[in-house]
Amino acid sequence: MPRSDWLPLHGLDGLLLLSGLDGFLPYGRGSLMLDVVFVTMFVIVPLLMVSVLLVKYRRNYRLHKALQLTMASILLVAVVLFEIDIRVNGWEQRAEPSPYFDLANKWSCLAGRALIVHLSFAVPTLLLWIVVVVQALRKFSRPPTPGPHSQWHARWGTLAAIGMILTGVTGWIFYWLAFVATKAN
Repeated sequence: MPRSDWLPLHGLDGLLLLSGLDGFLPYGRGSLMLDVVFVTMFVIVPLLMVSVLLVKYRRNYRLHKALQLTMASILLVAVVLFEIDIRVNGWEQRAEPSPYFDLANKWSCLAGRALIVHLSFAVPTLLLWIVVVVQALRKFSRPPTPGPHSQWHARWGTLAAIGMILTGVTGWIFYWLAFVATKAN
């Protein structure tokens, strides 16, 4: 049974009928793709740290590359599908039951400000990660070994990793504020 069938909010017969596919996380009102991206970031952030540690302390460049390309591919697919879902179905209707969201003040309410902070990390980080991955593919040997590009890659890769962690944390905060917190009846 879709969650919108039992969500006790407003609408027909006291129920809120939400557009799009309902997500799978308990206690949340997120769409399927919101939940997929939420969980994907829970996997990507620790794997990202493992990948960095593998290259820094074990000098395992081949596994680092494989992990990075796998994570980049998974995240790219998840983000594209997520963006399609958000553009087609929106997110505001799912956030309306939150005490931290106000449609009339969408960008100044707490959930809206949290989204702005999240996007200020997510957009530049996505662009930076793409640049770091593309440059690594173009400038490192096959199989990957340290070379003239290493210093640039380490500097910008570290910044991209920090951005990805902050993207995950701010995304999780926004998700809770908009799609888990519920106004008291």
